Amino acid sequence: MSLALALALPVDLFAITVLAWAVYYQRHHRTDLALAYVALNVGVFAVSALMLSQQVSLGLAFGLFGVLSILRLRSDQISQRDVGYYFTALALGLVNGIGASRPAVVIGLSVLLVLTMYVADHPRLANRARHRLVVLDTVHRDEARLKADLERRLDGTVRKFEVIDTDYVRETMTVDVRFQPLPSPVSAPERTVPLARTP
Repeated sequence: MSLALALALPVDLFAITVLAWAVYYQRHHRTDLALAYVALNVGVFAVSALMLSQQVSLGLAFGLFGVLSILRLRSDQISQRDVGYYFTALALGLVNGIGASRPAVVIGLSVLLVLTMYVADHPRLANRARHRLVVLDTVHRDEARLKADLERRLDGTVRKFEVIDTDYVRETMTVDVRFQPLPSPVSAPERTVPLARTP
């Protein structure tokens, strides 16, 4: 291993550890995907470092990125947010593996990638709009009543909804809903009542 790769490896390991465990896991608590991001990152780093040592063309490196980018994680259902972390972990491995000869650029891009995901997925910025596919046991012909029923059932504010299917025989509706959960009520602090002294 060259000196440049020896310096790039700890940068890559530190960056993916921060991304997978300090950012992703602390917010979404999925050990399986955090581990998958680390494994993907280290694997891509190893392959790109090998290509660099064999003086493989940069076009092949981008071809590797393209092949990996079309792979789908089929082991479990993942959201587009998880896919964003997937691409970031992949990009970190490529950046640190291919750009090992330029440590300042590698460190700067690694910080940029991790910081971008930290900010983009921050709870205060992304207001945690949720997505549900709801099957109602009634048919609403009025959109206002349908929206009110959805908000009551989901305990939130409906931002957008689309009726996917209406079954007039079984009296059911399937609705694709995007909503914002209502904040949990803050309970008032309990007052401490002093005990009366007995004479």
